Amino acid sequence: MTPRPLKLGFAGVGWIGRHRMQALLDAGLADAVALLDPDTGCLDDARGIAPDATVCASFDELCARDIDGVVIATPSAAHAMQCIDALERGLPVFCQKPLGRHGDEAAAAVEAARRNDRRLGVDLSYRHLAGMDHVHELLRRGDLGHVYAMQLTFHNAYGPGKPWFYDRRLSGGGCVIDLGIHLVDLALWLLGAPRVLDVRGDCFSQGRPLRDLPDAVEDYATARLRLDGGTVVDLACSWNLPVGQDAEIGMRIYGTGGGIGLRNVDGSFFDFVLERFDGRQRTTLASPPDAWGGRAIVDWASNVRRSPAYDDGVQTVVDVARIMDAIYAP
Repeated sequence: MTPRPLKLGFAGVGWIGRHRMQALLDAGLADAVALLDPDTGCLDDARGIAPDATVCASFDELCARDIDGVVIATPSAAHAMQCIDALERGLPVFCQKPLGRHGDEAAAAVEAARRNDRRLGVDLSYRHLAGMDHVHELLRRGDLGHVYAMQLTFHNAYGPGKPWFYDRRLSGGGCVIDLGIHLVDLALWLLGAPRVLDVRGDCFSQGRPLRDLPDAVEDYATARLRLDGGTVVDLACSWNLPVGQDAEIGMRIYGTGGGIGLRNVDGSFFDFVLERFDGRQRTTLASPPDAWGGRAIVDWASNVRRSPAYDDGVQTVVDVARIMDAIYAP
């Protein structure tokens, strides 16, 4: 017997919240029955997708509805608190990244999920690009030999449009926690969550070291992670960098038995080519079109329908958050 669609509450229905809602509705996995957002325009747009949903006046009211789970796409400062609140009520949660503004907030949310035995998912969506599962398996089997280097970049030629992104108290940071978090998560997931031995980061705001600007957030950052087993991971991310196109997003993996390359197409935020390299030869593993953006939440909802119980795989989100903290360390 096919399980019924989940009845979900959506806290935050801006573009990303509505996109994730649409992905679930299209998959037939959930119904949006409750909505919360201070922006009436966003609510109107969300009601266009889910006309029967009830608009709630508070997060408390949303969680008190007859729902099977909560999707959180609010500003970052609210993520951990709202996750904990919903989990304490016995509700599974899917949250936009970052789960917390720092490692302690992320750890508290994951501990609430464990304590209440409820599934917690986080939208670290680049794991779900077409072909990434295949790359993950290649690396697990050792098909690329000893992987000694990874290089990952995410340069956004624009900056976020909402003021709270530029307030460290509300956002937790700038381009590192906004974009670099995807790079760190993808690297560690592909490599099988190795132990991180050392993290070195350099963060800048308008060309000046972030350590000299206590009230600013970074718009350019680089970091190097040294991993157990000898792999070195180099990261770079930015807002408003003059890269000659809308975005520059990529990954290179170098092993003694071959390599992997990921690149965005013509500056796109959504279209990617994934390739395997063998010497001077390349083989395409995946290419556009690929509707990957909603796969993380679809995976979460599918698992919740089977069982809402805690999944300790979410612990890796805390590991990633601790690395963010180390990149920001003076």
